[in-house]
Amino acid sequence: MGKKKTKARKKEVYGQLLDLRQSIAEDVDEIDDDFTAGQSGNTMMKKFRFQLLHEWLIAEVAPCRAVDIGGGKGLLTYLLNKSGWDVTVVDPAYQELPTKYKDFQSKKRVIIAADEKVPRVSRNFEPAMASEVDLLIGLHAHGCNVQVIDACTKYNTGFVLLPCCVIEEPFYPRRGATWVGSLTDYALREGFDVRPFQLGFRGQNIGIYAPPKS
Repeated sequence: MGKKKTKARKKEVYGQLLDLRQSIAEDVDEIDDDFTAGQSGNTMMKKFRFQLLHEWLIAEVAPCRAVDIGGGKGLLTYLLNKSGWDVTVVDPAYQELPTKYKDFQSKKRVIIAADEKVPRVSRNFEPAMASEVDLLIGLHAHGCNVQVIDACTKYNTGFVLLPCCVIEEPFYPRRGATWVGSLTDYALREGFDVRPFQLGFRGQNIGIYAPPKS
């Protein structure tokens, strides 16, 4: 991509990020009315973050092999695998798959069978893991967002990141910049076609998706 096209693409992506940040309050207020019946939207909708990301992923990305970094109990992995994906949780803290969850659309409780399991690797994310999959997923995965982008650069893998804090990251946002904006800039400089998106809960709800580089 030429310098002029690269500069124009960066301007377009930064504009998308700004638009998402400005639209958060309006979008979440609508979701609160629909789903929380006057309760705290921040408390209620963030509980559904795994389902919200699952819905976004199956709508935007074809089923593929993926790693769910810091996936905790594995609900996102479970939902994706039920949707035809091949996903493994990578998390050093072993946790059992939940026995039930509340569907945010139907508001009904869904029981997960006692014998259901998800593939799991009980250790920290390692860059070489990117060589075996098509997509790295990090939903509020602490301390490894830059590492994910670097691994995807090395192994030509795609990524989906919803960053939260900068703890244990190798660099910090410059004054006045957001963390998601800094990661976007970093990924763009690495040559990724970054596509920002937003999920319907308050807090760190802006993510960035980049398919493998062609």
